[in-house]
Amino acid sequence: MHETFVLSTDYIALCDLLKYCGVTDTGGEAKQLVAAGLVMVDGEVELRKARKIRAGQTVTGDGFEIEVEG
Repeated sequence: MHETFVLSTDYIALCDLLKYCGVTDTGGEAKQLVAAGLVMVDGEVELRKARKIRAGQTVTGDGFEIEVEG
């Protein structure tokens, strides 16, 4: 899955982004995915569930890529 997400604010929390884009069905699943080290932000593993994702960043994992635009 490749998706482009357009921000309407300055940032979105990583777990919220994963849930909103359909990578996970719930926020709890998103938190587990991040905690397991299965999500990368700009090519680096991210373990912070509430990481602020801003325009220009790319979130990736097994089977998904989300480009964030402003």
